[in-house]
Amino acid sequence: MSFDYFMEMRSLDGCRLTIGSYPPFAYNAFGGGGKATLLSSQTNNLLHVNFSSKTFSIPPLTSKTTKFLSLPLPPGLKIEMSMDQLEGTINKQSGEVLLKFESKFLFSIGSVLRFPYLIVNTLLNTGKVKGKSHEGEGEVLQNNGKTKLVGIANIPITGNKILDTFLGLPNEALAELECEIK
Repeated sequence: MSFDYFMEMRSLDGCRLTIGSYPPFAYNAFGGGGKATLLSSQTNNLLHVNFSSKTFSIPPLTSKTTKFLSLPLPPGLKIEMSMDQLEGTINKQSGEVLLKFESKFLFSIGSVLRFPYLIVNTLLNTGKVKGKSHEGEGEVLQNNGKTKLVGIANIPITGNKILDTFLGLPNEALAELECEIK
């Protein structure tokens, strides 16, 4: 592999997050994203990308960015995400994207109540995903850079009885991410 250049990913509106049997959260992730180091492989069609966890930003789920059952989240509820790993491949010929995603989600109510991290590990891709409770379908990378990445994660228990019971942990989650990669 040889160093090539940087590539940028931007998250867009129209994302959805679903956990367990809850209805999906509609999430406007517009403005998030970051740059990736881009490496070419021996085959010219396959690009290896590695996004920096230090500079990659993901907007929090709040009353301004997220709706549940068509209503904004109640004020004070917030879910912040910190990405630990986002790396994988992009097939320039087929438009298929496969990214390993590892992150922590921190749920808080106001500035007083913070719950333990939800650990999320999944493969985000442009194909079909099917778990025990959820399924989704991505969209290959288009000429304009738009794509839809989907992934299913099994969320482990946190050890906090309130959060574990509320979310039915361990439980399955589905992420549907609208984004642009250029």
